[in-house]
Amino acid sequence: MNTPHPTRWRLILGEPAAESCGANLSAEQIRMDNALSALYDPSENRRGGLGASAPKVSAWLGDIREFFPQSVVQVMQKDAVNRLNLHSLLTEKEMLANITPDVHLVATLMSLSRVIPEKNKELARQVVRKVVEALLKKWSSPTQQAIQGALNRATRTRNPRFKEIDWHSTICKNLKNYQPDYQTIIPETRIGYGKKRKAVRDMILCLDQSGSMGTSVIYSGIFGSVLASLPSLNTRMVVFDTAVVDLMDEMDDPVDLLFGVQLGGGTDINRALNYCQTQITRPNDTTLVLVTDLYEGGDERAMRKRMVDLVNSGVQLIVLLALNDDGAPFYDQRNAEFLATLGVPAFACTPDKFPDLMAAALNKQDLSLWVSENVKK
Repeated sequence: MNTPHPTRWRLILGEPAAESCGANLSAEQIRMDNALSALYDPSENRRGGLGASAPKVSAWLGDIREFFPQSVVQVMQKDAVNRLNLHSLLTEKEMLANITPDVHLVATLMSLSRVIPEKNKELARQVVRKVVEALLKKWSSPTQQAIQGALNRATRTRNPRFKEIDWHSTICKNLKNYQPDYQTIIPETRIGYGKKRKAVRDMILCLDQSGSMGTSVIYSGIFGSVLASLPSLNTRMVVFDTAVVDLMDEMDDPVDLLFGVQLGGGTDINRALNYCQTQITRPNDTTLVLVTDLYEGGDERAMRKRMVDLVNSGVQLIVLLALNDDGAPFYDQRNAEFLATLGVPAFACTPDKFPDLMAAALNKQDLSLWVSENVKK
């Protein structure tokens, strides 16, 4: 809708600016103004704002979807939940049926999963599935390509048997040996794939499920399910607060996996690392990705010692302070600095960089160098 500048300022500044802006709102603009005021006008909020009523909230959700693009709708929904404390309404069927799914909404539903009425749980799962399917569509193929390429390179050999020759790579490698007189290439170097084990590498995703890690857990769950679909990777997912839960049996369905997470609670990183350590049988072929803000509520000294033990055993340890697009995370800088002394990178990673990060890890590249080249400070 093309809106004159005085009217735009009137909508931005609200009712108190009506006289100074000198704008007369149409019936449609009045509805838009009411939708904005219900959320952002302090005086409106003191009178109850959207009110503790699912029908009223549902009508408001319909209005904002009508007037604003989806990206704005998602921001307004998130603000409504945070500013007006609408968490309880997200357990109501009418609210679930009308809300626009996004990552932050899924994080809120995950935190409420234990209190959503049984009759509404299937509808909540449908909301979560919409977001999961959209993310899978976006990230599944790039992740599979990056990881499979890294795994293939990890199994290459320079002395393959005939049936194991990678002809494309062999030809490219030997183009310099092309013989014009014979119109052929002399394959001085043959590149192929060695015998592949059932799983070339072991991958453990260890996720801090405290409330602040909500969107990171969602993205981790999505990527974890993609990694689990690759037969050359043996992937395990572990979530923790003060307890540890192994979600390996849920990895076929990312929706089941996410509903197995209970966001909130304390943090015992040491206990989680201890459990992961018991699951490692091939340390030199294991990558452990710890997703946490590093604020340890348990035994910090024991946590640091366990990190040292993991690194010394040959495990490739990576610490993601966040896996999301939400900006710079809050994290324990002292523990991050300690990890740096071990040569372990601790950094925030956006979802679009995660496939390349995993490929670099599986190729055993210098991850500190990878971070310096790919992660914005």
